Amino acid sequence: MTRSDAVEANNYIPKVPEHIECSIEKTLEVIGGKWSFLVLRELFEGTKRFGELQRQIRTISPKSLSDTLRHLEASGILERHAYPTVPVTVEYTLTPKGQDLHQILHDMKLWAAKWT
Repeated sequence: MTRSDAVEANNYIPKVPEHIECSIEKTLEVIGGKWSFLVLRELFEGTKRFGELQRQIRTISPKSLSDTLRHLEASGILERHAYPTVPVTVEYTLTPKGQDLHQILHDMKLWAAKWT
């Protein structure tokens, strides 16, 4: 197992915090920019291809979508599966770490409905 594989494997093992510090900044760093929330919203419904995500999030540019997907993959939030077809088929699915964000985003949605 290479160092990269070991780091990647650790992305899926939740930590048991001894002391809970204010980690909102860390969470926002992992989630990333404004597009991440919309990508996550779509992936909570299930595995999607790039084109499906782009159709669902109409205002996102292909570059912004690619950058967001790469960031979320590097953070261990989603997995990218490429299939050897012509053209290549690529699907994105949430990891357990990504699924764990569902309640947080649901609560944000409820707050927005209540206060905005």
